[in-house]
Amino acid sequence: MDKSSKIFLAGHRGTVGSAIYRNLISKGYTNVVVRSSTELDLRKQAEVNDFFNQERPEYVIDSAARVGGILANNNYPYQFISDNLFIQQHLMDASLNFDVKKFIFLGSSCVYPKHAPIPIKEEYLLTSSLEPTNEWYAIAKIAGVKTCQAIRRQYGKQFITLMPTNAYGMEDNFDLLTSHVLPAMIRKFHDAKTNNHETVVLWGSGTPMREFIFVDDLADGIVFAFENDLQEDIYNIGTGKDLAIKDLALLIQRIVGHQGEIFWDSSKPDGTPRKLMDVSRLANEGWKAKVELEEGIKITYDWFCENIERYKQVKI
Repeated sequence: MDKSSKIFLAGHRGTVGSAIYRNLISKGYTNVVVRSSTELDLRKQAEVNDFFNQERPEYVIDSAARVGGILANNNYPYQFISDNLFIQQHLMDASLNFDVKKFIFLGSSCVYPKHAPIPIKEEYLLTSSLEPTNEWYAIAKIAGVKTCQAIRRQYGKQFITLMPTNAYGMEDNFDLLTSHVLPAMIRKFHDAKTNNHETVVLWGSGTPMREFIFVDDLADGIVFAFENDLQEDIYNIGTGKDLAIKDLALLIQRIVGHQGEIFWDSSKPDGTPRKLMDVSRLANEGWKAKVELEEGIKITYDWFCENIERYKQVKI
């Protein structure tokens, strides 16, 4: 692939998008086009079409999305389904109409059924009901997956979906109202440590199992899919390893240095009992994750401490 080809990276300011940008630049790509949400509102089709008409990108990587944990999904269901539907549809439609050579769409592990067999294979999509706590986001992402498949089937275009597991790392969202479980725990344990090691309250029972991938690892896998001719249209991308949320809490507590108690609020929902993905399909293409969880959390916590003044309450 020509390193001077024009690549539009949507969502470059997000946790995943910023990591993809770092990875592309480190690999020598010189024509990566980005726009902030104030410069280009992907929810507005006219703005997206005008942008594509002016810039004519050859490749598109779509990491733009409204994301959040159980609380945010529960409180803002309309925004989670509508914003994500608009963003992805406008990007895919413009990419098709302006003859983009390859489109990478980021789905999510939450699109799989709540009680899917473990490890979760790509073919388990739409075989059973979803987890209710994030179904708004999941349904939007499923629509994106099927749109990619429809374009690929009808027009023969290279539209590929990657299904990432839970990503964490630098540039993460540490706001307690909208963040995912791992960065939220980092924030809670850090705040409690600085407040005389007060008790940390965590949601649920701590028994659900989750898989996590360091965001720079994820970005490397995404760029691998971008650079290579893959045989399938959907690929899981993760580590193939999981752990109980309670064990994750203890690991983060130790890394942060919090010495207080942990209280598990069992009145709050747990979500899906277990989400471990089968990552063999992408491994067979030649890519595997490298960063272990403890190392990734240490890097993330160090980054958080260096940038803590940036984090204030974010309104939706």
